[in-house]
Amino acid sequence: MKLKLPKNSFHRFTVIVVGSVVIGFAVLAVIVVSWINLQKKLTETVGEKIALQAQMASVSGELSRLKSEDQYQKNQKLQGDITNIEKTYTQTVTAYEDLLRLKDNTKDTKKFDEAFAEILAILSRREYDKAAESLSALRTDIAAEQSKLAASFVIPENVPASNAAPASGYVRQSVQADIGTFLVDMIAADVSSTRVIVDTASDQTCSKDCPAMSLSDYVSRNSAYAGVNGSYFCPADYPSCADKKNSFDTLLMNKNKVYFNSENNKYSVVPAVIFGSGFVRFVGQSLEWGRDTGIDSMIANQPLLVAGGNIVFGGNSDPKMGSTGSRGFVANRGNTVYIGVVHNVTVAGMAHVLKALGVDNALNLDSGGSVALWNGGYKVGPGRNIPNAILFVRK
Repeated sequence: MKLKLPKNSFHRFTVIVVGSVVIGFAVLAVIVVSWINLQKKLTETVGEKIALQAQMASVSGELSRLKSEDQYQKNQKLQGDITNIEKTYTQTVTAYEDLLRLKDNTKDTKKFDEAFAEILAILSRREYDKAAESLSALRTDIAAEQSKLAASFVIPENVPASNAAPASGYVRQSVQADIGTFLVDMIAADVSSTRVIVDTASDQTCSKDCPAMSLSDYVSRNSAYAGVNGSYFCPADYPSCADKKNSFDTLLMNKNKVYFNSENNKYSVVPAVIFGSGFVRFVGQSLEWGRDTGIDSMIANQPLLVAGGNIVFGGNSDPKMGSTGSRGFVANRGNTVYIGVVHNVTVAGMAHVLKALGVDNALNLDSGGSVALWNGGYKVGPGRNIPNAILFVRK
């Protein structure tokens, strides 16, 4: 029996075979064309790479040529000089301010003045390495001299020894603390009979080239009977203060109800003391205090030394606070306010002295060449001109 294909089957088969062949050739053609294009692209990429390498070689050669030119060498030397000047300028300023602080404690600084003058001569010759070495040696010598002066400090024999703070008026006494014996000048006043105010040389916040006055001028213009220097500030004779002479940046309200540095102290952690009608209050952070003008005055400084009868400052890494010298303070016990100076003491050491005197709270004030205490005349000082002061005025 003979197998019969369906009608038109042969034609369909033929079409399928021919179609498959055509499609195969078409795919092959696409592959070949793609391969040719890929090869062409690779050839172009290699060419671009060679061209780029040649360009980079040309730039490198030009850079080498420029580096060998005098102007380039001059610029490199100039940049090196600038770096050395910046470095030694900072070292020179620091050493000079160390020298100024030494002058606060002694007038015999001739050898240090001569050494500093020699360093300036070395710098004029652009011998930066030698100058840096000499500056380091000078700072070491100044620190040794400060330590020597501290060790040689002697409390006068006629000064009475007492750990009892005065009830009123001025006293000079030696106080025995747990860390040693210290000379203290202090003035006491009861806020029921004395108004405590803060006066400022400027009428408003000042950030540079600010006015400053002597403590005696503050006392005179307020008819005060006693006063002490106020907060930390930037002394006009310090090179690092050239663009902010006599400015201070902590919170303060003066006798005229004007707040100073309010904007930059909204979140300040600097302690403060507030003087009101018949009261005195210490706060651990300025941010705890608003901008009440119903008080007599307020002033912030740091650190808080004693709070609630306990020492709250044990020292920090600031070498200025760790050095010995004369330091101002304001303190209280109940409604009695004390202003005064502790001599030959660190900031942390002053906290021990004031605790020994039995105060409730105490705040550190400025120190060194700014220290001044007035009671019918200078008891300490006069010191340099200052931008603010704490004053006792009789009611």
